[in-house]
Amino acid sequence: MIYASEDYLDFIKSRKSIRKFKDIKIEKKTVRNILECARWAPSGLNNQPWKVFVVEYPTIKRLLSECTKYSSIIENAPVNFVIFLDLEKSYDRIKDLLGMGAFLQTILLSIHAFGLGAVWLGEILNKKEAVNDLFKLDREKFELMGVIAMGEIDDIEENENSENRIRNPVEYFAEFI
Repeated sequence: MIYASEDYLDFIKSRKSIRKFKDIKIEKKTVRNILECARWAPSGLNNQPWKVFVVEYPTIKRLLSECTKYSSIIENAPVNFVIFLDLEKSYDRIKDLLGMGAFLQTILLSIHAFGLGAVWLGEILNKKEAVNDLFKLDREKFELMGVIAMGEIDDIEENENSENRIRNPVEYFAEFI
């Protein structure tokens, strides 16, 4: 029997949302490696229904930021992953949404593994049509799932704004029967 490594379990529990980044460019190799890890996320029938735009260019970041109240996060992040569900690859909505969640979490954990910070922005879904238009994507073929803003962690800003990370105990949400 294989036992989970305490280091790995601590690594998973130490991932947190980061909203403040240093103004430092992230190497393309790092971005590619993060996406390389993410492509191994599980999906129903292995349909891999994701489409990702990696946004680094300031003008596109500004236009994207206009679609959310969290505009400063998008504009200040060196890299933004704009993630869509490819509806033409879809076969079962619930299973595909679960696969997209696994894909997003794998990106977040991969970013954390590289010692970088990230936050998953879901509020932008309120303007998903505008985001589709920005990327010239047919709304009948692609559905926005969220944006992950990523960069080197601004430790000073994050420490000043850090909140106590409280999680519900297992007994709060799980029943053992």
